[in-house]
Amino acid sequence: MNAAVIGAGLGGLAAAIRLAKMGVEVDLFEQNNFAGGKAGEIVKDGFRFDTGPSLLTMPFVLDDLIEFAGEKRADHFQFEPLEIICKYFYSDKSEIIAYSDADKFCREIENKTIDSAASIRKFLKYSENIYELTKDIFLFSSLAELDTYTNAKAVKTFLKLGSIDPLRNMHSSLKRFFKDPKTLQLFDRYATYNGSNPYKAPATLNVIPHVEYNLGGFLPKGGINQITKSLQKIADNLGVFMHFGTKVLGIEVDNNRVKGVKFRGLRADHVKKFDIVISNSDVLNTYKYLLNDELSAESKKYKNLEPSSSGLVYYWGVKGNYPELAVHNILFSKNYRSEFDQLFDQKKIPLDPTTYIYVSSKLNKNDAPEGFENWFVMINTPYHTDQNWEVEKEIAKERVIDKINNMFGINLRKQIVFEEVLTPDKIQTDTSSSYGSIYGISSNSKSAAFLRQSNKSKKYKGLYFVGGSAHPGGGIPLVLLSAKITSELIKKYEIAGD
Repeated sequence: MNAAVIGAGLGGLAAAIRLAKMGVEVDLFEQNNFAGGKAGEIVKDGFRFDTGPSLLTMPFVLDDLIEFAGEKRADHFQFEPLEIICKYFYSDKSEIIAYSDADKFCREIENKTIDSAASIRKFLKYSENIYELTKDIFLFSSLAELDTYTNAKAVKTFLKLGSIDPLRNMHSSLKRFFKDPKTLQLFDRYATYNGSNPYKAPATLNVIPHVEYNLGGFLPKGGINQITKSLQKIADNLGVFMHFGTKVLGIEVDNNRVKGVKFRGLRADHVKKFDIVISNSDVLNTYKYLLNDELSAESKKYKNLEPSSSGLVYYWGVKGNYPELAVHNILFSKNYRSEFDQLFDQKKIPLDPTTYIYVSSKLNKNDAPEGFENWFVMINTPYHTDQNWEVEKEIAKERVIDKINNMFGINLRKQIVFEEVLTPDKIQTDTSSSYGSIYGISSNSKSAAFLRQSNKSKKYKGLYFVGGSAHPGGGIPLVLLSAKITSELIKKYEIAGD
């Protein structure tokens, strides 16, 4: 039995590894000349930047994949817990440090807001409870399989449905725990982890702080791209045949059964037969361009769902060292609700964008020359439609620089010695992400979790999906879990019946 995996993002690499270990002959096709998708890197002029994800959570998911492959993660890379998960800077120039030590973090909130340490502990317990009740259904299993809902754990979840808080939005639920606007803004921010709006997204997403604070935040030595390099090496060790610089043009189908893929080689287009096709490409892109299908129920459903937010990223090499910054930093907007209204309702870049600064060179010294730092600076943007991003990126850049200068009393314009920019239209082109949305669909509705693309196609036999636009969603651990779920479905429906 053989399989084609379209896209060498982390989900595609993980799927290729699992299938190869299960004895399937795997060809992995990637349109770029490198693996990783959004989890790539820029290495230039003495600077190194992770291009996308910047924090590793739920590392046991990664360990499980590597151990499944018969290897040890320690043989490939090391990661270390962050003492400071993030530093939060507010418009009044106050700051809150989110320590990984829960007790220390609770005291920090108590000392700098009107909220108590007890309120943080109560909230994190609530967040943990959501995780324990939902993980087996929403993270580790396919939502399309009957046995997901008929086991003892699922029954327990349904009996305690109110405890997962599905009917309130995130912000409304947070107000039950906190009174201080700064604490609320800090935890509202977690909606952006899947490109959503905390004033609309269901409160079930308040599970995310548990993952970060109770389970921990980590950064690999050498950066997030070390994960990509390690998985690529493991895939190679297992005999996965990787085709880089090779664009898949279409999925061949006969009577709603996949038969192979058509791809562009160096000199001509080719068709190769495959028993199974796994798409790590965006779901909408897969239906529209690879299947030429815009009429089926699956395709229409996805086309009508609201995309997640996108982003503008400035990769800046900055002269000097800035001790006021940690590895991860947030400069909040003054009016968070207005910012999300502009992002999702007005579909424009916020006038006062919350700004994220990731400085991996504070931990990995080789990521910048001595006397310099590598700043990954990101703001959330609407998904890509018809905006002129060449113009928008320059307007936003001035706002961001002014914001940073005002916060820290520096002249950043004179300190930037290197720059590259990632725009939503480039995200769409480079990673086949429809509308440049980073996380597939948004979670701005109560039913969003159930509307995300199933890992197994309902219409096309032999077609499966992995990656951030498929179940269970975006982010490193979730795309790795999508590959695990998909491989288990393939084992059940394809290999067992072969």
